[in-house]
Amino acid sequence: MTTARTIKVLVKLVPLIIALRKDRKQWVKTEGQNVDVERFRKNARKTLNTFVSLGPVYIKLGQWLSSRADILPQPYMEELAKLQDDVPAVPFDKVKPIIENDLGPIDQRFDSIDKNAISGASLGQVYLAKTKGQDVVLKVKRPDIENIVTEDLKVLKKILPVAMRFVDPNLKFSARAMLAQFIETIHEELDYTVEAKNLKTIKKNMERYSNVKIPTVHDDYSSKNVLTMEYIPGIKVTNVEDLDKSGIDRQKLVIDVHKVFFTMLLHHSIFHADPHPGNISVAKDGSLILYDFGMVGRLDNETRLRLVRLYLALVEKDPKRTVNAMNDLGMLTSDFNRTVIEKGIEMSIRAMHGKKPDEMEVEALMELANKTMSRFPFVLPKHLALYLRMSSIIEGIYKTHKADFKFVKVLKNILEEEKLIKDAYIEELKYSFTRFAESIDATISIAPELKKFLDENRSLQLNAKPKSNVLLSGSILSSAVFVGSAVLYASNNIIGITGMISSLVIMGIFAVFRKR
Repeated sequence: MTTARTIKVLVKLVPLIIALRKDRKQWVKTEGQNVDVERFRKNARKTLNTFVSLGPVYIKLGQWLSSRADILPQPYMEELAKLQDDVPAVPFDKVKPIIENDLGPIDQRFDSIDKNAISGASLGQVYLAKTKGQDVVLKVKRPDIENIVTEDLKVLKKILPVAMRFVDPNLKFSARAMLAQFIETIHEELDYTVEAKNLKTIKKNMERYSNVKIPTVHDDYSSKNVLTMEYIPGIKVTNVEDLDKSGIDRQKLVIDVHKVFFTMLLHHSIFHADPHPGNISVAKDGSLILYDFGMVGRLDNETRLRLVRLYLALVEKDPKRTVNAMNDLGMLTSDFNRTVIEKGIEMSIRAMHGKKPDEMEVEALMELANKTMSRFPFVLPKHLALYLRMSSIIEGIYKTHKADFKFVKVLKNILEEEKLIKDAYIEELKYSFTRFAESIDATISIAPELKKFLDENRSLQLNAKPKSNVLLSGSILSSAVFVGSAVLYASNNIIGITGMISSLVIMGIFAVFRKR
């Protein structure tokens, strides 16, 4: 079975990979200008249809790829973004044994269950029910889905070495890293106890925000295969007609979506990583209702603060600090050209802020960022892949509403309201002083002739007057500080200049002591 499946998948995927390699090469070479966009879209649609035909694992894989600007050209991303995890539900009789095997007889556990699923996805399906007089929703795994996923993941691992032969060499790192995290995440999504834990953590983190509603988990009615939650109905976040009928301020809605998700990202260690329209509804009072916590991203505190530094640098229009933060986040290859990258970031910042203060053309910025990521030596570390997915999906919600939206202003408000600016500046100072110390160490380590000079003149130093030793020591320290500051100046003007001035002060102090 696995061999036949492997051959089938290879036959379908290899032509798509070859077409992608050709399209991506042209896209990078031309920076997305003067290309046959329709041909790109046609190839992207073939990819989308192939993923759908191959089943649940490949539908999920297509969704992951839809936010990977380091792998796909813009037209591919736009087409794959249409890939909805919307699969016809299997008959209730086939999922009933799963519910009863985990929870016991349905008629004893529930007052009633609507046998018609309200939604069906690739891994599970959702039903309305009542228990103890309360409306609840049951999320139930599809029959035999774990075996299906396990078999297809084996196939993916088998075909990866073959597929890599047809992939652009620059993509091999990104493709392997993406697949590794995809496999890890899909396993988490298959365990509803993990999702319940994610939901509870995020619910607790967001409880002080009055504009967010997250369902309560009914633990006594939940298991690895069944998740029972409070039923909170609402209007789908992209249903413009119904939102307008309900008098919802859509401009405020777009701002709230960004504030909620970026607050999760920048203030907490865990964030909802799958905010597609089916997972966000709007209550009558305009508050956001969040569903489906199977896919979440996690950031350690160090990474989170580096991300805050990155965004603060963008808000403050500082390309050098932006590149520093990106490098610390592992987003740049070791051989990157700082001058070239800073120029690209400077262009992105200009597009972000617009001609008028705090004005942002989101679509133009995303396209520019995608082109930059394709052209320059960017990599996407594992811990940032879900962050990119989250931000990319949210940008799609903005496009739907076409609201007067200024992302920079919203971002600045988040940093101020969550009291993150002070933390960012502290991290920036830590970074600068670390670089400063490393620069001094580097200056000394690359000067072996200095040690040779000292060894050869040791006897002279022993016979010299103390004041000569003082001046020599001062000269060495002052030189080290000056050269280190000069190196640091490229990444932080203020600290660099301060260091240069300090070197002169040090020399002056030692000169005074020499006279005494």
